[in-house]
Amino acid sequence: MEDSFSKLKNDILGKQYSLSIAYVSERKSREINKTYRKKDKATNVLSFSLRKNEGELILCPSVIKRETKKFGRNFRELSVFLVIHGMLHLKGMKHGSRMEREEKKILVPY
Repeated sequence: MEDSFSKLKNDILGKQYSLSIAYVSERKSREINKTYRKKDKATNVLSFSLRKNEGELILCPSVIKRETKKFGRNFRELSVFLVIHGMLHLKGMKHGSRMEREEKKILVPY
């Protein structure tokens, strides 16, 4: 899966972008979400832009696993989708139809 993420990173954010991906527990996801977004719940992905060409995605595997049925995808498919979603946030995109179109376009080869 990491090779796919490297290619995705290069395709979406560019080769010069430095991206780290962290996997955390539900407890840690909830703590980070509460601290930075004022939402007291664990979430599937969080995106943090650290510098102009540097960012971090924080994924919570247990939340992703629980949401597979809701999104009609298996764990790998949903993880790839969430990484794309998080990277688009790092590019400055907000939720909406433009972001959804971009997600679908990027997801096709993956």
